Amino acid sequence: EVQLVESGGGLVQAGGSLRLSCAASGITWDDNAIGWFRQGPGKGREGVASITNDGSTYYSDSGKGRFTISKDNGKNTVYLQMNSLKPDDTAVYYCAAGISTFLSSSRLVAYEYGYWGQGTQVTVSS
Repeated sequence: EVQLVESGGGLVQAGGSLRLSCAASGITWDDNAIGWFRQGPGKGREGVASITNDGSTYYSDSGKGRFTISKDNGKNTVYLQMNSLKPDDTAVYYCAAGISTFLSSSRLVAYEYGYWGQGTQVTVSS
């Protein structure tokens, strides 16, 4: 059974940092990419960053330069380090797993990911 469990969300002031974790089990790490997505109030689900099985990383314009995705294969965990947070970053953040070879070039298309966690809330105050 595939399980993805996010943690690390919370309330932070603008300019602050948070590190989200995604503990994944039941997936084949050699085949899967892990993506971070977010959904803000009244908005659609947006891809933020992803990391593929070979360690390649991809970022949306909103995450580039401020967010860093990484993984610890030994712990089966993917991290999203978020710096210089803005109120617009307020959202529920989800991690998702998808087969790398089935993903489009951006690696950030939500419907291409088959397994999802329950999400963790990030709130950035001004």
